[in-house]
Order: sequence, then structure tokens, then C-alpha cells
Amino acid sequence: MMNENVKQWIIKADNDITIAGKDLKTDNPVTDAICFHAQQAAEKYLKAYLVFKDIEPEKTHKIEKLVLACMTFDEAFLSLKNTDILTEYAVEFRYPDDFYIPSIEETKEAYNLALKVKDFVLERIK
Repeated sequence: MMNENVKQWIIKADNDITIAGKDLKTDNPVTDAICFHAQQAAEKYLKAYLVFKDIEPEKTHKIEKLVLACMTFDEAFLSLKNTDILTEYAVEFRYPDDFYIPSIEETKEAYNLALKVKDFVLERIK
């Protein structure tokens, strides 16, 4: 059963995935922002799982690190290893120094990876 703290992490993650999904459906999607929100959603879903397991999640944006932490409880999290590509969207594209706009294909992949994390985690914390 989900406690209140876990629910709060899920709500925040759901907000990120909702924003990403809505913008992706527009005529002119803001791909860097969508990728950022996809990364944030995946990060928060993974942290929700750790909180569910009574672990205070590390303050990190690194998806691989969070997946490895989750694997200490469930080795099936290994199937999320490929979601680590989301990590670069946490900070890389937020500032104009590294001016790069993700393609729509890349953006859809990021969004779908975040959905994969969501479904995987929610299946385990019902």
C-alpha cells in the first residue's frame, strides 16, 4: 500500500509526464522541454519506488544510479537500463551554452522511455 510520501512523488512525476505528453501533441512541440519533463518524470517514479521501499532517495538526476538503487530490491529493474539516456536531458538542454534542440523522433523516444518507467514502477507499488 502506498503511503502519503510515495503518493506525492507519483503526483509530481505524473505532472511532469502529463506536461510532456500534452506538449508532444501540439503542432509545434517544444522538444527540449518535453525531454526535460520526460527525464524528470522517470527520475521521480524511480525515487517513488525507493521511498516505497523506505529508502531516502539520493539527490541525483542520474537515471542509471536510481535504477541501480532500485535493483537492490528487484533485479527486474535491469530492464530499465536503457532509460539512462534520459539523464542528459536533466541539465544539458536547459541552458543556451550547449544549444541543441532534440529532434521530434528523439523527443518521442524520451517520452516513451518515461512512460516505460512509469508503468514499470506503478506495477510494483500498487
